[in-house]
Amino acid sequence: MTLYARFAAHLNDALDALEREGQLAPGLERQAVAVEPPRDASHGDLATNAAMVLAKRAGTNPRALAALIAPKLEALDSVRSVEIAGPGFINIRLDPSLWTEELGAILSGGDEYGRSDLGRGQRVNVEYVSANPTGPMHMGHCRGAVVGDALAALLEHAGYQVVREYYVNDAGGQVDFLARSAWLRYREALGHDIGEIPEGLYPGDYLKPVGKRLAEEFGELYADAPEGEWLATFRKRSVAAMLELIKADLALLGIHHALFASEAEVQASGAVDRALETLRGKGLIYQGVLEAPKGEVNEDWEPVELTLFRSTRFGDDQDRPMKKSDGSWTYFGADAAYHLQKAEQADQLINIWGADHAGTVKRIQAAVQALTDGRVALDVKLVQMVRLFRAGEPVKMSKRSGSFVTLADVVREVGKDVVRFMMLTRRADAPLDFDFAKVVEASKDNPVFYVQYAHARIRSLHRRAKEAGIDLAATADLSLLDDEELALVRLAAQYPRIVEGAALAHEPHRIAFYLSDLAAALHAQWNKGNDDPSRRFLIADNAPLTRARLELASAIGQIVRNGLALMGVAAAEEML
Repeated sequence: MTLYARFAAHLNDALDALEREGQLAPGLERQAVAVEPPRDASHGDLATNAAMVLAKRAGTNPRALAALIAPKLEALDSVRSVEIAGPGFINIRLDPSLWTEELGAILSGGDEYGRSDLGRGQRVNVEYVSANPTGPMHMGHCRGAVVGDALAALLEHAGYQVVREYYVNDAGGQVDFLARSAWLRYREALGHDIGEIPEGLYPGDYLKPVGKRLAEEFGELYADAPEGEWLATFRKRSVAAMLELIKADLALLGIHHALFASEAEVQASGAVDRALETLRGKGLIYQGVLEAPKGEVNEDWEPVELTLFRSTRFGDDQDRPMKKSDGSWTYFGADAAYHLQKAEQADQLINIWGADHAGTVKRIQAAVQALTDGRVALDVKLVQMVRLFRAGEPVKMSKRSGSFVTLADVVREVGKDVVRFMMLTRRADAPLDFDFAKVVEASKDNPVFYVQYAHARIRSLHRRAKEAGIDLAATADLSLLDDEELALVRLAAQYPRIVEGAALAHEPHRIAFYLSDLAAALHAQWNKGNDDPSRRFLIADNAPLTRARLELASAIGQIVRNGLALMGVAAAEEML
C-alpha cells in the first residue's frame, strides 16, 4: 500500500471513530474526500479536504469538523503536526522516515509500483482508430491511435479488464470507391491503359500491390466485365488488403487490437433489427417526420416519414432516424446496434473519435443509455487533428489526392517512441503541432528529450559509480538524504495517485505531464551539483552519501520507466 493510500485509510479510521463517538453522523458519503499534496509545499506533506466535503451534510461548519479530525491524525506516530488552514483544510506534516520508507517501496515495487485494483476487474471496451479501411494510416489517425492505446494500458494498470477494439467501416459507399479504385489497378497490372484515376476514386500507389494480387488471382476474368460481376468480390479483397496494411502500420507504433468488428457483419447479423426492436419495446421508436435542417436553404428538401428513435429523451437535440426513406439502415442505426453488441460484453464503453465526429456524440450516448437502461456508460473522447510542420512550413494531407504523410513514414523518420510521447504532450481535445525538427531536438523545450535525458542521466550514475569503485551492494543509509532530496521522493510518491486519477478521467496525457514535472525536478537537483560539488549525486570520497543518493536516483528512474511504459515508450539507457 502506497503512502497516500495508507493515509487515506488512516483518515477513514479517524472518521469511523468520530461516528462511533457520536460526533459525526453515520453513513455520510465519503467519495469526494481526498488525501493529496498541499498546493503549497511549505504547508506540509499531505492535505485533506475531509472537513470541507463532509461539514454541510454533517450539520456543522468545516473548521469545527476539522478540529475534531485533526487530533485523531495527530495521534499517529508518523505524524509530526496537523494544522487547520483557511476555511477548514487540514495540512499534515510527516516524519521524514515515511518518505524514505516510500522510496524503499518504489524500489521494491519496481515495475509494479503504481499498479492498483481501482477498476476491480470491471470490463472496459476501448474502441480507437477505426479509420475507414481505404488506405494506409496517415498522421490524422496517429493521435487517436496513441491516445486509445495508452488509455487501454493505463486502465489495465489500474485494475480494469480491457478489450482493444477497431470498428471496420466496411458497409458504406467509401468501400465501393475503394473496390473501383482497386479494379483500375487490377486492369493496370494486367497491362491495360487506365488513363487518369477518375475524380472521387483513390489514386494512391498503395493500391498497386492490391491490383497485382487481384490480377494474379483472377487473370483477365473481370478486366472487361460489368461492375455488378466483380464489385462485391473486389470490395471484400480490397478491404482485407487495407486491413493488413493498417495492422502493419499500427504495429510500427506497438499497437495491436484484440478485436476487429465489421460494420457489414453487424448489419448482416440482424443486430440492427434487434436493437430497433429493443428500443421499440421501450416505447422509443415511432414513425415521424424530421424538421427541415436549420440554417440551410434546400429547395429539394421534402418531409419524409422515417423510423425515428426518441433520442431527445436522453439529452439529444433532436430525434434520430434509424432507417432511411428507402428502408435501408442509417449509419446511426448500425452504430447503435454495434454499441449494443459491445455493451453486452462490457461494463464501460470508451470511444476515441476524431473531433469531426463531435456532432454524433449525444445521439450515440442516448442510444447506449436507452439500450442498456443506463447500466453501461459511454465516454467519447474527441481528439483534435495533428498539424505537421517541416522547415517551418505546414505539411498538407489529402487521401483522395494521394498526397498525404503516412504514419509509417513518420515513425521511420523520428522513431516510435518520439511519435507516441508527442501525441500525449497535450490534452486530446487541444490541437497539437508536430514539427519534425523540434521533436528530435536535444533541448529542454522538447519534452521527449527532457524525460528521456533524465532516465539516461540516472543510468549513467550507476556506471560512473562502479568505475569509481563504490560498493553499490552495500545497504544505503537513506537518513542521509536532506529535505531537498526528499522533495524528489514526495513528487515520485504521487505517481500511483496520478495513475488512478488519469484512469478515472480517461486522460493518459496526465502521465506525460507528470513525467515532465518529475524530469524537471530531477534535472534541477542534478544542476545544483554544478555550482556546489557537495550537492552532486556521486561523490567519490563519500560512499555512504553517494549510495543514498543513488537509491534516490534509482527510485526516480523507476517511476520514469513505469510512466513511459504506460505510454508505450521505451526508457533511454543513454543519449547519444
